[in-house]
Amino acid sequence: MVTDQEFRDLMAGVCAPVTIVTAAAQDGTPHGTTVSAFASLSLRPPMVTVALDRSSTVLGLILAAGRFGVNVLGRAQDDLALTFARRGADRFAGVPWHVDHGLPCLEEAPSWLVCRLAQTVEGGDHLLLLGMVTHARTVTAAPLVYGHRTFGTHSSFARRPRRAISDHVDALRR
Repeated sequence: MVTDQEFRDLMAGVCAPVTIVTAAAQDGTPHGTTVSAFASLSLRPPMVTVALDRSSTVLGLILAAGRFGVNVLGRAQDDLALTFARRGADRFAGVPWHVDHGLPCLEEAPSWLVCRLAQTVEGGDHLLLLGMVTHARTVTAAPLVYGHRTFGTHSSFARRPRRAISDHVDALRR
């Protein structure tokens, strides 16, 4: 059997995107938490997955409201990720945000998704949320990733020029 520490050490080597998942209380109070267990699930319909600890306050709000927001962070936003990972603090204090589609949206996050909770799946000490994406916006930016217990970015994303997709398609036809 794999020990908890062996599993943690192995998973530390798997780079993951860094997001802040948000929800609003009934009185409109914003809540959010840093999440690296986030992934695309389906194109048709557009769906994502997010895993949250069963004891998460944000999870309780999402289950009650049936919706959540996902702020995908950019490479220089590790301080923001750490702020939203802390327990007990007013995570939104001093952070520029606004309400978008009834959910707290961080103004400096390069990408934003609004999701309707489509399904939950049992996952040990976490609950996997399957979200139907109902709204999205993005700007091209180097992503913030977490790997080997440190924040970083895709090493060559910001340095190399991006070719248009049509150039890739033309190259495949040759």
